[in-house]
Amino acid sequence: MILYNITINVTPDIEEDFLSWMRSTHIPEVLETGIFHDHKFLRLLHESEDGSTNYCIQYFTHSMEQMMEYEKKHAALLRAKTQERYRDKAVAFRTLLETI
Repeated sequence: MILYNITINVTPDIEEDFLSWMRSTHIPEVLETGIFHDHKFLRLLHESEDGSTNYCIQYFTHSMEQMMEYEKKHAALLRAKTQERYRDKAVAFRTLLETI
């Protein structure tokens, strides 16, 4: 199984909107691609000096082939929507992990 993890640093001024939009719009759009069979939405438990909060969204898929299909067909558009909405107030980095 492949875990696609996105960690996002969110500034306090957009946090409520970010949480609402992720739950109501972005995460459902990612799941509608049919690539991922499950997800988790998590908050990192730590205090930051600038008041920002880090969130992780974890999506689960069965194979690297499915993950590559997501990257080819869907990722750019979905990332662009988030970038357009939040600019530098929600900065993301992504990792891929494999169950062993």
